[in-house]
Order: sequence, then C-alpha cells, then structure tokens
Amino acid sequence: MARKIRTLLVDDHALFRSGLRHILTSQPDMEVVGEAANGEDAIQAAFTLRPDVIVMDIGIPGLNGVEATRRIIQEMPKSQILVVSMHKDSVYVRETLRAGARGYVLKDSIDTEFVTAVRAVARGEGSLSPAISDTVLNDYRSFVRQPIDLLTNRERQIMQHLAEGATAKDVAAALKISPYTVDAHRSHILKKLKLRGSSDLVRFAIEHGMIGNRAS
Repeated sequence: MARKIRTLLVDDHALFRSGLRHILTSQPDMEVVGEAANGEDAIQAAFTLRPDVIVMDIGIPGLNGVEATRRIIQEMPKSQILVVSMHKDSVYVRETLRAGARGYVLKDSIDTEFVTAVRAVARGEGSLSPAISDTVLNDYRSFVRQPIDLLTNRERQIMQHLAEGATAKDVAAALKISPYTVDAHRSHILKKLKLRGSSDLVRFAIEHGMIGNRAS
C-alpha cells in the first residue's frame, strides 16, 4: 500500500479545521497528523511532525501565516506549504509565494480545488486557484523591472543567437532543438516584448546588452 500524504492543518477556527480534516481523511491517500491554531504552534508542529504538506491560513494569531511560512521554509527548505485563505488581494498572494508557499487556494473554492491542490503540492508542484491566476500574473508583470525579465532562459538564448544573425536552422543546430521550436520561441519573444520583427529584435538586444552594437 502506498504511503499516505501526511498533512498538518493550521487555522485558528476549529470548525474550519474540522471541515478540512473531514475532506482529507475521506481520501484514501491522505491523513492529518496534526493541527495548530497560531503561528508559533504551527512552526513547532512542522518541526516535530515533518508533514508532507502544511495547509496554512494567513490570518492566524501571533505570527501570521506569511511569517510562519517564511520561518518554516528557512529551517526546512523542502517543506511544501499550501495556503488556504479568503483573501484574493495580490499583496497576500505575492507575499506568501515569496515566503516559500507552493500553492494558494481560496476558501470559497475548497470543495472543488483543495484535494487536487494538496496532491500537487505534495509532489512539489505549484497550485493556484484559477480565480487568482490572472491576479498573480498581472502582479508579477507590474513588478518586473525590465521587459527582458519576461523571457525564459531558453528564450534569451534563442534571442541572442537570432540577434547575432543566426538563422533558425543555425540556432536549432547549436541548441539541439528543431527549427520549428526555434520559430515558436521567436514568436513568443516578439509577443512578450511587443516587437514587430527582426529589426526590432536586434535593436532590443543591443539596447539591453545582449550583443554588441554593430555600428561601433
């Protein structure tokens, strides 16, 4: 029999914890190994019980859920924390994810998303309520200092090669990917940076120090 996902419930409302416990224990692959009603007790329980997933509310007494999450992650970096909160504001989401939480589920969508989120977080994956996904993306974009920060490492590699004059076939050979993949990445790059074509791409690369200025 496969090992069950061991969970720790952190919320200051006993009735809500009872509801979460009922949901989790009704799943064949999950169990609740402990509960805590405040931040300090949550940290102690996490250190003692070493659960697979910590289900954390934000608005708990003493240390709030954000700070409790931060301290747990500092001491146990591999901890998997799923925040369950009534707050949709981007500030709450951003700060808990910065603190190290792997997921964020809204309390009003517990019935449909909670169990799936627990399993995802237990696997080390992220999980966000669809209702806040756009909020998180918009918040992230507003905090990006440079447009180039929107690109993935692979997109930066491809952009540099293209800006230096390489063809899609050349880039594909250099990075051991298909030319079709290069073309797809190029389209994504242009869209993300709001560029119109190759000349804009080269200009952007020069302005952001990705290649030297050919005119110099």
